[in-house]
Amino acid sequence: MLALSAFPTAFQAPIATPLAAAGAAVSAKMSASDDLKALAKELNPAIGYYDPLNLAALNFWGSGDEGTVGWLRHSEIKHGRIAMFGFIGYIVHENGIRWPWPLATSLPDYSSFEGLSAPAVWDALPLASKLQIILVIGFFEAWSETSYVLKNDGEAHYMRGGKPGYFPTFALGTPKSGSPLGWGIAHPVPFNLFDPFGFSKNKSPEAKQRGLVAEINNGRLAMLGLFGFVCEATIPGSVPALTGLIKSYSGEVMAPF
Repeated sequence: MLALSAFPTAFQAPIATPLAAAGAAVSAKMSASDDLKALAKELNPAIGYYDPLNLAALNFWGSGDEGTVGWLRHSEIKHGRIAMFGFIGYIVHENGIRWPWPLATSLPDYSSFEGLSAPAVWDALPLASKLQIILVIGFFEAWSETSYVLKNDGEAHYMRGGKPGYFPTFALGTPKSGSPLGWGIAHPVPFNLFDPFGFSKNKSPEAKQRGLVAEINNGRLAMLGLFGFVCEATIPGSVPALTGLIKSYSGEVMAPF
């Protein structure tokens, strides 16, 4: 469901100019672009580096090669993660699996959702429920994009040499002078959004790299799978393998409200 309610800004095309026109960026071109090509071979040795639109050679917002490649990589990882949630969420909603408690005081049960397709479930949600979801997503987005937060977590923004896909901790950190709450949030949070149980914390760099490759590939597959569900729902028969398995939907799947 999260994937069906993503912010429009997530799909906004950046203003780009050819990278070759930015002299300062050309000198840094080798590192980020070469890393991207090496990762592409690791992700899919059969296809390798595939960029038919030549996006990696553009200069997004004048950020140079490092910023452009960082933005592209972070975007793919983020959309892949949301698509993995959305793929599972679509299956859950399509099969009528619900929370055991009321969704809202105005909805004592889930009878109004019975028989609906997964996108139609979103349409049927009360406005207050939609706003809660969007506000939480907005907080995650703002938290992960704030350079001040990233710096205090020992990381840089992904367009300035940081790790694409990195999500900063929710820990309070050391209080700064004049700021009793420190750089973190106003109260302790039991788990972080990324690796909440610390399973990846002590893994070797090689294991983490294998995990990154698996995550990106799974995210790509989830994006294809999720749009396969949506295509079959909106155009019955368009995905033969899903014919008769997906409920039809006549609404606008990209409409947030």
